[in-house]
Amino acid sequence: MALPPPALPAAGRPAADRHLGAGLLLALPAALLALVSLVIPTGQTIVRSFQNSRFLSHSHPFVGLDNYGTLLKQGDFWRTLAFSLVLAIVPIIVAVVVGPALAAALAQAGTWPRRVGRVLMSLPLVVFSPVAVAIAWHMGQAGAGGGGIATIFGRIDSPDKAFGVIPLITAAATFGVVCGLALLVFLPVLRGRAEGRRITPAMLAVASIVALAAVATSLQAFTFGAVLGDSRRSTTPVGLIYTFGFRMADLGVGSALATITGVILAVLGVGATVIAIKTGLGIKLAPAPRRGAPEPGPPQPGPGAPPAGPRPDAARSVIGILAVVVALIIAVLGVWPWLSALFSDGHGSSTGASSGHVYLNTWVPPLLNAIVSVGAAFLAALGIGGLRPLGRRSELLLLPFAPWLFVGVGPFSITGFENERKLDLLEKFASLFSPILVSVPALLILTLFCRRHAARWRAQRAAGAPAAPSFFFTVVVPALPLAGLLFGAVTLIGGQGLLWPILVSNGSANRTAPVELLIRVNQTFSANAQVGLTTPIVVVVLALIALAALQILYLDRLVITTGPDEEAVGLPQAARGPGWPVMVPAPAGPGLPPPSGPPLSYAPPPGYAPPVAAPPPYGPPPGYAPPPGYGPPPAYGPPPPQAPAPPETTPTDPKPEPSPAPEHDADPPPAYDSPPSQSAASRPEPTDSGPNPPSGHKPASDSTPGREPRDTDGRASSADSAADEEAPDEKPPADEAPRSEK
Repeated sequence: MALPPPALPAAGRPAADRHLGAGLLLALPAALLALVSLVIPTGQTIVRSFQNSRFLSHSHPFVGLDNYGTLLKQGDFWRTLAFSLVLAIVPIIVAVVVGPALAAALAQAGTWPRRVGRVLMSLPLVVFSPVAVAIAWHMGQAGAGGGGIATIFGRIDSPDKAFGVIPLITAAATFGVVCGLALLVFLPVLRGRAEGRRITPAMLAVASIVALAAVATSLQAFTFGAVLGDSRRSTTPVGLIYTFGFRMADLGVGSALATITGVILAVLGVGATVIAIKTGLGIKLAPAPRRGAPEPGPPQPGPGAPPAGPRPDAARSVIGILAVVVALIIAVLGVWPWLSALFSDGHGSSTGASSGHVYLNTWVPPLLNAIVSVGAAFLAALGIGGLRPLGRRSELLLLPFAPWLFVGVGPFSITGFENERKLDLLEKFASLFSPILVSVPALLILTLFCRRHAARWRAQRAAGAPAAPSFFFTVVVPALPLAGLLFGAVTLIGGQGLLWPILVSNGSANRTAPVELLIRVNQTFSANAQVGLTTPIVVVVLALIALAALQILYLDRLVITTGPDEEAVGLPQAARGPGWPVMVPAPAGPGLPPPSGPPLSYAPPPGYAPPVAAPPPYGPPPGYAPPPGYGPPPAYGPPPPQAPAPPETTPTDPKPEPSPAPEHDADPPPAYDSPPSQSAASRPEPTDSGPNPPSGHKPASDSTPGREPRDTDGRASSADSAADEEAPDEKPPADEAPRSEK
């Protein structure tokens, strides 16, 4: 008797399979760091926004909503908000239009053109320095360099012109960076087409999140506005927070602006997280292709067709390479003022800080901060996305972190500065560490990756694999390169930052490279060779080698899809729930009948075998006439049915009168699509008399009275054959009446 399959609980997974304690324990470090560096500073900023607070003031009276009224009545907030939206227009177009088009061209170009394009578009990501590029454009605007390109969008000689020129300069300078980042996210989406999946939902989800991220970045942009504009009309909300809080020493109004900015960023972050959760967005690592294997393509129509598409032709490869070359040319033109200053012969004066000490201050704190923030995010992603403590609802644990998904240092600048001052850390090396101790973007990305590979891990557990080793090799190991990429990104972004170092490192002993470069340029008013201070050759070479290796060996195999985890990784139906065995059907051998019966959702009992189907009836295929002389082979078909014994007759019963044999009405020929009913002993011996006469012809030998006529194919019936062999001249019994003629 077959046993019913195990019942699944309402959450979709058995309670014994949920690692509630272990999953929450892995997420605990990130939760504690978020509480200390995100939640508490946010509360402090909100409280300070209701107070009349000044620098070096010991009293902070409560003023209610006066700071918000002052901020909104002046109109500065609305101007900065409009400037941020203008600043985001071109990067959004590049990110969601140019980037996908470039990714599509490379996706159709083939393996090596795509990988070459990936490596080439990695150059803008590792050499970009916002401070150095902004300073080079500023010097070109003043006529101190730039080769004439710096004034292509107009001169910034008034605040009104700065409102329109700075967004164009920013878009040109960041074109290569935005294209490189767009390739990182849209090429994995297009790779899902090779698996036969619809890429439109994933494309829309990723494009929406990218657009929200671009808006959030524009709201917090600080470097270009501070270096090029330095005006309330051409700055962002974060730039205005710096103006109110640190130039005007009004911490209350600055905190009110930080609170409003934080609310907007929280809405954007929650929206992006909800999009990722609702669409089932996930990242997985595809198997490494075999050497010499054809380029993956969409599955061909037809049952059992392999998902191997044709190799790209030379025209598509050329189009992909040309698209990358055009993008690189535009990116080079956007940073041409920086390149011309980088390779010039001029040298600037020193400010007393040694280059070694500057590099130490620039890269060591971001490096250590990345270890803490990305490490905590990685552990939390393993707990939330890997162990799935809440089953299919585990991604809801991301919502408490979502309000700070896009929040940077800017909204926490006032509270962070005050905390550093209270702890007596200003002008010390420890103050260079970022006040944000957990990377929420890394948490989201790694969780989306772990959720896909956790489905594979559950399938392996259902097949009997041990839990801990399979989790390590299926979830942890594949996620390590992605965590390393995020670690490098956090390090580079922290090393190139300007806002936080300029707040806490006024002395020469704690200056970072961006601050040192800004001070040198202000003293000498010459960009020249000093712009290379923020991009040391050692850092650039190491970062480029690491990123190129990741692009070829790892990032080129990532796939971004939407939908359920089990369906996205291609698991069979029987392996989509823990506790259900993985059933792999054995291949059918030649000549074996197909299995019959309904598909089983659980293992059959021991000794069960599908019934063997009966052989098909003998005869030619339907719709084809039998050839001359066609007949069933000897000994084919079941034995003929036994005729019942004739009943015993009594003297009173009249003797049955035998019916005469028909002369012209022959019996119809037997059907060839059903087995004959006679046995092998009753079949006539084959003769060599030649082909049978045509149907309807009556031979002369069949006209003898008292014998059954032959069939239309020349064969005699079984009764006549037996009579001819045993008693050909046998007469009817004497007690029987003679046959009457009709």
